[in-house]
Amino acid sequence: MSNKLVLPFGTQELVVETGKVAKQADGAVTVQVGDTVVLVAVVCSREPVEDIDYFPLMVDYRERFYAAGRIPGSFYRREGRPQEGEVLKARLVDRAIRPLFPEDFRYEVQIYVSVLSMDQENLPDVLGIVGASIALNISPVPFRTQVAGVKVGINYGKPVLNPTVEQLEKSSLNLVVAGTKNGIIMIEGHAKDIEERYVLEAIKVAQEEIKTLTARMEEFCRPFEKEKLPVSTREIPESLIQAVTDAGEPIIDDLLTIGDKQLREKKAREGLESILINLLEAYPEQEAEITHIFNELFKRKMRRKVLDERRRVDGRGLDEIRPIHCEVGVLPRTHGSAIFTRGQTQALATVTLGTPEDEQMIDDLLGISNKRFMLHYNFPAYSVGEVRPVRGPGRREIGHGALAEKSLEALIPRKEDFPYTIRVVSEILESNGSSSMATVCAGCLSLMDAGVPIRAPAAGIAIGLIKEADESALLTDIIGLEDHFGDMDLKIAGTRNGVTSVQMDLKIEGIEFDLLEEAFQRAKSARQIVLEKMLTVLEKPRAELSPYAPRIKVLKIDRDKIGELIGPAGKVIKNIIEKTGVKIDVDDDGTVYVASTDSKSSERAIKMILDITADVEINKVYVGKVVKVTSFGALVEILPGKVGLVHISELDNRRIARVEDVCREGDTIMVKVIDFDPETGKIRLSRRAALGVKERRFK
Repeated sequence: MSNKLVLPFGTQELVVETGKVAKQADGAVTVQVGDTVVLVAVVCSREPVEDIDYFPLMVDYRERFYAAGRIPGSFYRREGRPQEGEVLKARLVDRAIRPLFPEDFRYEVQIYVSVLSMDQENLPDVLGIVGASIALNISPVPFRTQVAGVKVGINYGKPVLNPTVEQLEKSSLNLVVAGTKNGIIMIEGHAKDIEERYVLEAIKVAQEEIKTLTARMEEFCRPFEKEKLPVSTREIPESLIQAVTDAGEPIIDDLLTIGDKQLREKKAREGLESILINLLEAYPEQEAEITHIFNELFKRKMRRKVLDERRRVDGRGLDEIRPIHCEVGVLPRTHGSAIFTRGQTQALATVTLGTPEDEQMIDDLLGISNKRFMLHYNFPAYSVGEVRPVRGPGRREIGHGALAEKSLEALIPRKEDFPYTIRVVSEILESNGSSSMATVCAGCLSLMDAGVPIRAPAAGIAIGLIKEADESALLTDIIGLEDHFGDMDLKIAGTRNGVTSVQMDLKIEGIEFDLLEEAFQRAKSARQIVLEKMLTVLEKPRAELSPYAPRIKVLKIDRDKIGELIGPAGKVIKNIIEKTGVKIDVDDDGTVYVASTDSKSSERAIKMILDITADVEINKVYVGKVVKVTSFGALVEILPGKVGLVHISELDNRRIARVEDVCREGDTIMVKVIDFDPETGKIRLSRRAALGVKERRFK
């Protein structure tokens, strides 16, 4: 027997149903808005995983093409590995729910989100958050509370809850907010360089909606709740805790004075090893427990140092930014490059300018689209002094790259103004906190170095939080240790005037809105400082492109002429490319892009294109090439692909017996168009009339 919950959801209704499908899962629901339907199924292992110190949660999000009535465009005509968009939406669900599981829960949990139907109007991403929360609460998993996700846009300066696809296209903000009845848990979004107050207003509206949703979700789940799995807490002897504390406190006090990451980690390893050597004989097989106590002691003392002394591990005050160093033009053959270093975090960004042919094709539930700005983020193991196999980009790399891409996307010039495909690649050379925001800074400088006329420079900063009961401290420009032991990671990127992206993750069940507002203001102040440092190196985009970048010329031809330019099986356009060495792209509206690093080749190709697509004009004189001689006249090519007949009677002012008496195949002669039929394409030419024109010209 199925059961339904119907809730207001923006201008639509949200319908949750359970007990109808996927009944062998530990918890399963469908969530529907309009004709968009998402199935969320939760399964939990029957035994906990031993000897791990993390929660083994897996979140998978898949979009089935049948949901939109489409067949995948891949060779196999079926869905393959998750696309980048699916990975990002899986992360969205993961980040919204992960903080709400019990700390010591070690059962494997898999959450599978499947988009079953898509109406092209209502997006499915936040439905996955709502569905995951309800499915977890009706499963044996000891999930803490209900969490809901809502999307907020801004139209005409006013927040719009759960906007449609059409409304989002017109919106200056695309924000996903997830939270519980107690507060916000996660924020993810991008904006078109808008003031902080608009983003905060949208968050406040989302928070009120979340409170309403979660209250109804709790009520709905009560009749279906199952017995929850036990959470086995560590049973550690008090004597061991005291022994590790006595041995560890002086070591950790010393660690809290070391600003250098590598040295601190080295000293921490050595200190822990010495404690293990001294205690394992008295407490055999307690290595994991000793390590846990040491790390918890380190965490507690680091947090108290911040709250009590208002100082940080590296000696900075709470609102101080690490030293910044920037360089541009660091690589000789790239189209643009920059290194941005902030403390022990360093990003190398490069720009490659391509033609419209290089645009990325996106094939998803909304259809096929092209993407002309891409940012890819790489995080090699050496950046944190580790050894691990080199594989393809993981979820973290995809997520960080997408955040940096959205931070800069609003600043990219329109295709009409700058007809290039733009790819930025960020190589993280060193990492000690907030490498995605370093990527924003390096990426911005590399775009300016490449001569991309961005609308305004942008920078990014991360704000952290230490909160215990009524005590709290916001930390500007957090390092890795503060992220690991802290309660919040708030990343905000933008220009001098406004926000272009925001991302927030919490490890606690929400923060007060006043504290969030203060964090936004801290980020804005810090961003101004970072931008000032960046602009001392390069004040504005370079006026000239790199000599190694293609120069793109844009021309417009009649749409009816596209076929003539391309030719049968692409023969004509391939001939131009072969003869000139340029790259040519043609849009459906007749826009033609000619790209080359050689201006002469570009000009030659443009002339050929204009000749091919030019209209034949009656009474106009052309210099043509004789392509064939017959007994009744000569066939002359006056424009590429346009051949007309000069009848024998029109070859000369005098009567001639043979065509060969005047011209032969391969000769160049002057002819005048005396008749042209646009429907059939037949052209009648006269050399005799052209001779008359020539005589009058030179008389």
